[in-house]
Amino acid sequence: MTKLSVNINKVALIRNSRGEDLPDLVQVAKDCEAFGADGITVHPRPDERHIRYDDIPKLKAVNTTEFNIEGFPNQRFIDMILLEKPTQCTLVPDPPGVLTSNTGWDTIENASFLTDIISSFKTAGVRVSLFLNPEIKMAEAAAKIGADRIEFYTGLYAKKYHQNKEAAVAAHTETAHVCNSLGLGINAGHDLNLKNLKYYKDQVPKLLEVSIGHALISDALYFGLENSIQMYQRQLSEKIQFS
Repeated sequence: MTKLSVNINKVALIRNSRGEDLPDLVQVAKDCEAFGADGITVHPRPDERHIRYDDIPKLKAVNTTEFNIEGFPNQRFIDMILLEKPTQCTLVPDPPGVLTSNTGWDTIENASFLTDIISSFKTAGVRVSLFLNPEIKMAEAAAKIGADRIEFYTGLYAKKYHQNKEAAVAAHTETAHVCNSLGLGINAGHDLNLKNLKYYKDQVPKLLEVSIGHALISDALYFGLENSIQMYQRQLSEKIQFS
């Protein structure tokens, strides 16, 4: 069954807008797990506009499922991962100044840079995932440099889903088969929501985990956090295709 990791960046963004501890990020993380999330994801940015580096040890201390930390591997990020040792680290090629993650690694061009980082994290007992576009050559290179998993960037899939969902997911399905043959685990994330999630899960073989934040937190404004998490979990477990 595909696991749901809830990204709580947007909760931190709301908190930071007032400079106080409301909403309480640690309590939200605990509640997400209590409401059925299989993991918690955070993505600290260099400017700390949502998740702050001092949030990480507090969240790690209360986590009872899986803790996934995403980010660009500058030295501060690397040091933090080696100190906190989350369940999984997802390396994302988003240097300072970008609004959101919008493309995957070139694992061929950055092979040397990534190899040492992956090795050091795995030695520390951290599972390593690389944020990738659905390209076979990039997945093959990811396997060669030692990644445990890849996380498909699904932003373009989400954008094209309503135009032609079969075409939108085709490269993901094809690359997933290659990943499975290489022993690479498959995660996915970015703009997945209640409308496009089930179809994606059904078309990507052996999808292990999805990381969802923006859409789920937005849905929680209408449905509540517990209901939203359960709604997403049903999309991941439901056997019947709804229109």
